[in-house]
Amino acid sequence: MAAISGNLLYVAFFLYLAATIAFAVSVTGRKWRNKAGEMSGNRWGFIGFLSSIGASLFATGYFITRWMHSGHAPVSNMFEYMTFLGIAIGYAFVIIYAIYRSNVLGMFTMPIVMLIVAYASLFPREVEPLIPALQSNWLTIHVITVALGQGILSIGMAAGLVYLVRTLDFTKTNKRTRAFEFVMYSLISLVGFILIGYLFSAMNYEATFNYVNEQDVEAQMVYNLPALIGPHEGELVTENRMEPFFNAPAIIRANDLNTVIWSLIAGLVLYAALRLILRKRIGGAIQPLLKGVSPQAVDEVSYRAIAIGFPVFALGGLIFAMIWAQIAWSRFWGWDPKEVWALVTFLFYAAYLHLRLSRGWQGERSAWLCVIGFAIIMFNLVFVNLVIAGLHSYA
Repeated sequence: MAAISGNLLYVAFFLYLAATIAFAVSVTGRKWRNKAGEMSGNRWGFIGFLSSIGASLFATGYFITRWMHSGHAPVSNMFEYMTFLGIAIGYAFVIIYAIYRSNVLGMFTMPIVMLIVAYASLFPREVEPLIPALQSNWLTIHVITVALGQGILSIGMAAGLVYLVRTLDFTKTNKRTRAFEFVMYSLISLVGFILIGYLFSAMNYEATFNYVNEQDVEAQMVYNLPALIGPHEGELVTENRMEPFFNAPAIIRANDLNTVIWSLIAGLVLYAALRLILRKRIGGAIQPLLKGVSPQAVDEVSYRAIAIGFPVFALGGLIFAMIWAQIAWSRFWGWDPKEVWALVTFLFYAAYLHLRLSRGWQGERSAWLCVIGFAIIMFNLVFVNLVIAGLHSYA
């Protein structure tokens, strides 16, 4: 059953790739230039839509078969959760596309789904029994609802990116163009992490440290990338491996922070290489492809996605989470780092809707808020989940 589940996920991944190619051709191909995103007369957009539906079906098959194999909802570790988040973004896109028929949104969304699934694949994939606190139906209710909410919110980010690429003047150097290039660098860093992760995995790189954890107990920590930063009071016990330059405090999961640092370095190298090849800002290189896109249409898509995703996230990330916390830990709220950032996410999107509806923040300001909101979600998922020790940390 585990093998079947993995094979279904592989098929889904390649269908996401096929959808990416089809949507890209529908936007950039000379014979099918329908940049407004209309399906009529644009068969490549329709092929991309069918591929994304097929990917979602195979991804659902992965999810069900892994659930049957493990005996619990497959959202209990970093591999499972990030994979389901990618699947949830795919679900949300299929629904949004059926309403708005935006091919350019598919060209931006499908690569993000692929990146998240590829990122997830770098984490341990073994099925492990749940710890007592997770042995509850609320695992399924809370985590799946959160992932679905974040998936819908991510569509708002993709539409916001499209709006910014379409409207910013990349011939000028200012805060807005620099900020957009930083967003591009952040996404490229994710690609960098995937590349170096697979590179060192192929080399079977592993380094073990003895260290003292946050409970002041001696433990071991395994690195799968050369150690730039070591664990608290760490001692390298694997021969012929790189010594760290300095050690992290006990509250920080040093091997995961080390991975983040390597990702940023790899992203910087890839970004610099792209700038040299393109000889212009990345946003400026993409912009000519989107001349026919209606800014008002993608602005409407981003707002609708946030308006739908926000209550779903609030339900799963706060209400269901507090119910489960009361059952598991006998308290509704405990200011754990993950709980704090869930609240930050909720308040940010609540502020977005307030500014949009009451203050008329539409267009570019709305698009920037969509991108910032997604950055908060990813910070919560990557940095807070992995680097900061807490009750919600994915080990």
